[in-house]
Amino acid sequence: FGGFTAPLVCDRVAVELLVLVAPMIPAPAEAPADYWAHTRYEEEERDRYDDAIALFYQDVPPELAAEALKRGRAQSEARMGEPSPLRAWPDVPTQVLICRDDRLFPTGFLRRVAQERLGIPPDEIDGGHTPALSRPHELVDRLEAYAAEQGLRTPTPMHRGALS
Repeated sequence: FGGFTAPLVCDRVAVELLVLVAPMIPAPAEAPADYWAHTRYEEEERDRYDDAIALFYQDVPPELAAEALKRGRAQSEARMGEPSPLRAWPDVPTQVLICRDDRLFPTGFLRRVAQERLGIPPDEIDGGHTPALSRPHELVDRLEAYAAEQGLRTPTPMHRGALS
């Protein structure tokens, strides 16, 4: 649900670039519970998975996937029906990065939603829904490239050893 939070942060702090990774992309004032119907998610051709590892972590090393599940918490449903306070997408350069093997949000679905809601074509990388766990080096490379394209300097150099 980071896509529902990130644009709100842009109105509260100085942001030079917004990157949405494997995201939900909300419409202004949309309630999270309405996202699925509004984006026609159920019409999307996709396989169904009842197992969290098969859905979210299929390409994550098994021991890391098990640790992610162990540390995970259930998401609160308390405010899912409330409209988002987002009134308009922030005036911040935005990139959408989707994962070619994402089982939750298939590429065709996210390509369509990114185009319909933001008017931008998403970029793609290999991997499933959690590239920070399955492909951290590729994700960091892409994020650093986005920053460089905007003329931004990363605050501290990313070190490969820190991601291993």
